[in-house]
Amino acid sequence: MTPRHRIAVLASGGGRSLENLCEEIQAGRLDVEIGLVLVDKESAGAVTRAKKWNLATACVPKSKGESPTDYSARVFAAIEATGSIDLVVLAGFLKLLLIPATWSGRVINIHPALLPAFGGKGYFGDHVHRAVLERGVEVTGCTVHYVDDEYDHGRVLLQRWIAVPEGANVELLASAVFEEEKRALPAAITRHFRQSAD
Repeated sequence: MTPRHRIAVLASGGGRSLENLCEEIQAGRLDVEIGLVLVDKESAGAVTRAKKWNLATACVPKSKGESPTDYSARVFAAIEATGSIDLVVLAGFLKLLLIPATWSGRVINIHPALLPAFGGKGYFGDHVHRAVLERGVEVTGCTVHYVDDEYDHGRVLLQRWIAVPEGANVELLASAVFEEEKRALPAAITRHFRQSAD
């Protein structure tokens, strides 16, 4: 049976979240098709994972001095060139995107903290987990939110939380949070399409 919805996944790094989405789709737990994997550099590990799953890929690097407006326009042009895409999923995509009006409410991002805490420019990956540990908070987690024109700012779609393990270092905390991300992103995609249908 053909999935009702097609998504584009944008990544800058290794593509672990992309791999997780592929596994969820294959297992029948996520009813979408990945129509495109877009990266901002050819060396991104997400490209290798996309090829493993026979997914279409595109690379849109940001030119030196290019404005966020111009770069965002090129990214969304590449997405639209693939045909019908219903939702754009930022899964470790580190470039600021300005969202065209036609895509408002159809772009989501996953962030490894409980926004609005530990979000904004410079808060990504291990930088987030290090800040969480330095602050001494007892609870952290991940947030899937709609993307607007600011880093980590749009309306929250879904959050999952964990207690910060006692004595945790950055690596341990990152691993624990990623386990929640693996559950949160597929659930958020499903929730988005369910709410869109209401």
